[in-house]
Amino acid sequence: MENPTTVVALLVARLAALARDDEGMSTVEYAIGLIAAAAFAGLLFVIINAPAVMGALTGLIQRSLTPAGG
Repeated sequence: MENPTTVVALLVARLAALARDDEGMSTVEYAIGLIAAAAFAGLLFVIINAPAVMGALTGLIQRSLTPAGG
């Protein structure tokens, strides 16, 4: 069995090597990132358009635009 310190040192060295690797993303990685971003945008759109959220945001905006003491 290897020394835990040696294992940690090997993992740190491997992670450092991966961090220096700057070949960039492949087309598949760009596509997956684009799909994930579109899915997240769709989720935010659904959440923001929910009646409860829309009412809360409308109330917040109305309160912020109302003059103090009015």
